[in-house]
Amino acid sequence: YTPVSKISKLLISFTNETITQIISTHIVQNPTEFKMGIPRYLLPFSIVGSAVGGVVILRELMGGPRYKATERVPGKTFIVTGANTGIGKYTAMELARLGGKVIMACRNPESEQAKRTRFDIIDTTHNRNVHLKKLDLASLKSIQEFAEEINKEEDKLDVLINNAGVMRCPKLLTEDGFEMQLGVNHLGHFLLTNLLLEKLKTSAPSRVVTLSSVAHERGEINFDDLNSSKTYHPARAYEQSKLANAMFAIELAKRLEGTGVTSNAVHPGIVNTEIGRHMKVNKSYIAWPIIGPIKFLFLKSPEQGAQTSLFCALDSSLENVTGKYFKNCAESHFVESAKNAADSKRLWAISERWTRLVDPTTEKSKTEATDTKKDSDSKKS
Repeated sequence: YTPVSKISKLLISFTNETITQIISTHIVQNPTEFKMGIPRYLLPFSIVGSAVGGVVILRELMGGPRYKATERVPGKTFIVTGANTGIGKYTAMELARLGGKVIMACRNPESEQAKRTRFDIIDTTHNRNVHLKKLDLASLKSIQEFAEEINKEEDKLDVLINNAGVMRCPKLLTEDGFEMQLGVNHLGHFLLTNLLLEKLKTSAPSRVVTLSSVAHERGEINFDDLNSSKTYHPARAYEQSKLANAMFAIELAKRLEGTGVTSNAVHPGIVNTEIGRHMKVNKSYIAWPIIGPIKFLFLKSPEQGAQTSLFCALDSSLENVTGKYFKNCAESHFVESAKNAADSKRLWAISERWTRLVDPTTEKSKTEATDTKKDSDSKKS
């Protein structure tokens, strides 16, 4: 905070004196020449600068650890659902920066937002191997068409990141009549993953990363009213869908044991994204002046929220880790109800029927029926 003229004299003297000598000569020996203060007219700027710096530091601390990728991933293919905004956008951006082929699976790839996000990713990472494809998780038909296209056009699939989601929306139904949060968050990703399993298996070692939430700890699978047909509560429906995500990740890991495909669940943190747009507090102009600054200070940014997804998708230490739950780039613990094997199998069976994965004539899943046919054909040959 010394006057500019005295700083200039010090800079000129750098050619003849070391930093130590300067400190000794100009500060220690002549302290009266240096009044360690700040001009009063600069004081407001100093306060503002300190406040801004404090906010930046606080946000970084609240955001948790950042995942630092140690290797590039050229030649690897990644699918990120809901990659046009929020956590998905920054997940896709980092994967592209590392050299991967990124498929952005979005509900409306023709929208200006989706196109702009793809352009931003390409412009930022200088990786043109970023592709937009249509995937509406609220439509079984759209999911089937997307999976068919991927299985036909892609040679391999290294990582599937089930990122997209909806939160606390008013009661809505998907195209096939499912409650929207259960339909998109759980059933849509359940069907998508199962339809891409053969591609994942042939690409092994490969990974499935499913975004759950700390909300799964408050969730309960209401088998008597799974589709919320009798009663509907936005928060409870969301918590149920996130618990379903956790149970799916665990059950999938068990079913994929020995295949080289891992399945893990992620809590990204409480992140300031569009997912909370249906909550009343976010739509209140009266509450916004209070809630806005609090969200800015204490909620993670979308980029910070993407870090644990990236950790689970990329870190070499997790190549053989499966059926686990992660937050802040470290292993955490599922709530006990998520580990209930009987409930998980029951939810899996219901999900198979509702998404039409089950062959109704044999009560076998279509993948099991296909495997049986392959075995039969091989025996005949």
